[in-house]
Amino acid sequence: MKRGVRRLCIILTVLILIEVVIYKWPDQKVSAKLKHLNDIDYYNVILSDNDKEVKPMNVPLIQQLPELPRGCEVTSLAMLLRSAGVKADKIRLAQQIKKDPTPYKNVKGSVYFGDPNQGFVGNMYDKSQPGLGVYHQPIFQLAKQYLHNRVIDMTGEKFNKVEEQLSKQRPVWVITSVSEQPVPQSLWQTWHTEDGLINITRQEHSVVLTGYDENYVYFNDPLDTVKNKRAAKKDFISVWKQFGSQAISYN
Repeated sequence: MKRGVRRLCIILTVLILIEVVIYKWPDQKVSAKLKHLNDIDYYNVILSDNDKEVKPMNVPLIQQLPELPRGCEVTSLAMLLRSAGVKADKIRLAQQIKKDPTPYKNVKGSVYFGDPNQGFVGNMYDKSQPGLGVYHQPIFQLAKQYLHNRVIDMTGEKFNKVEEQLSKQRPVWVITSVSEQPVPQSLWQTWHTEDGLINITRQEHSVVLTGYDENYVYFNDPLDTVKNKRAAKKDFISVWKQFGSQAISYN
């Protein structure tokens, strides 16, 4: 009888050990792997996914027309300032933006005119008069009058820095082309300015970036009536680089 009980105890002990080996230990290994995934890998995956997409922000859309046929840059600045809580007015900004007063001259086919790096070139209000636009530096200086130390000039940075800014829910003023496509060389020309030669194109345009994903960028276009237009990301980055990677935002 005692031997039978002893055998039964031994058998039960062996069965319990087998159960522990088969079911418990693997569970511990799986649990450890899952914990590692939760602590590290899963976090990285989620972080990576967030970096790939920022849903378009609800940035106020302001149209440059009819008052400012060449006023895309100051109108886009007005949108940027509005998003920062400033009651900016495009007409007021058009008056305040620094101007390059150099008159237009065409001497034997060579154009002598202003430099958009120094100030707005030509007439902003009438396209029948000579004119072009303005680049980031005068826009940055004007933005500082409203946002002071909050404004940041990101010109020359890589596009991933622009994406980082968008991921902080901060729209970004940029220079692009009116088609959001790279501008062919045939549409560029060389001007003589007081600071030397400069390559320009009349395809230049300014918009406010509001979001992005893997394939597209989203933006408010001052020539459009719909918020958050989209353009192919690859093409947009290419044309943005053509214009010197100009970008302004705020903290």
